Amino acid sequence: MESGIRRAAASLQLLVQIGVEHGLSTLQCLEQTGLDAAHLFDADAEVDAAQELQVMRNLQRQLPGVAGLGLLAGLRLRLSTHGILGYAMLSSATLREALSLMLRYLDLAYAYCEVSTESDPVEMRILVNDRQVPADLRRFIMERVAGAAFALAHEVLGRAPELRRLSFSFPRPPHAERYRQLVGVEPEFGASANLIAVDASLLDQPLPQANALTQRLCEEQCRMLLNRRRQRGGVAGQVRDRLLQAYDRMPEIEELAATLHVTGRTLRRRLDAEGTSYRDLADEVRCMLAEGWLAAGLPVDEVSLRLGFSEPSAFIRAFKRWTGRTPGGRPRAVAVQARS
Repeated sequence: MESGIRRAAASLQLLVQIGVEHGLSTLQCLEQTGLDAAHLFDADAEVDAAQELQVMRNLQRQLPGVAGLGLLAGLRLRLSTHGILGYAMLSSATLREALSLMLRYLDLAYAYCEVSTESDPVEMRILVNDRQVPADLRRFIMERVAGAAFALAHEVLGRAPELRRLSFSFPRPPHAERYRQLVGVEPEFGASANLIAVDASLLDQPLPQANALTQRLCEEQCRMLLNRRRQRGGVAGQVRDRLLQAYDRMPEIEELAATLHVTGRTLRRRLDAEGTSYRDLADEVRCMLAEGWLAAGLPVDEVSLRLGFSEPSAFIRAFKRWTGRTPGGRPRAVAVQARS
């Protein structure tokens, strides 16, 4: 999970709604976030991770008597809250495919954890690593993950899932029985791992709203949206901006460095300190532009020409290196707005 990626404000809006329902004002919920109600409920609003985490802290501090606050927050999450990713999951063929999508585009969701899955003939386990979660919010966020997994599975399957097991690494809280009331099972606490387990037979059952074309189109837009949200700051952001302006001829690093009033060697060193490279940024920009133009219906030859490739075959090879697939295998029309 890349905490620097901005996200849609939908999840934060739900947190504020919970606070208001329990007697807080919107202003109290948004303390120390730099946000106001007008921004929060703007349809296009995005927030950063620090702002959402601060709202969680505000709720946790001001509502100490609300049992299972994080679990309640997770159960409020819906596929529609996740925007285009939610629609991609809803139209998946099976629960296994929906989970795979969620994991591939986890940065479009509202997770703050590393998530993986494992399965055997009996059960499928969702493993949640909370090592990157702030210690003061660990229980809240892990409860939210469990509640969200239950709510989203319910929506995808069209019925409430039966959990086989639920385990948390944090100590048993006073409201442990609340879990059984909300999700049908009381967790194991103080466990060696955070996990959610369901019957393996659920994984490959056909989903009621499966639609292969819708799923492909939605996944395409997930890819495009994630690219946009991964815009970089610092020196990498400056390089990226200049590459976007010169995408058709991709200047050499020395030429671009001169526009930043540094040497090529200095620019390489600064990019390396930010965990990237000039080639990575150039590939990122060209890949993002290519995906957008292809999704809009431009032919491969036209995209190749726009990006300054000498011939389409060179572009096709580059595209396969960037994405692992050929441009000809991608959908050529987009029917759903990419807004999450």
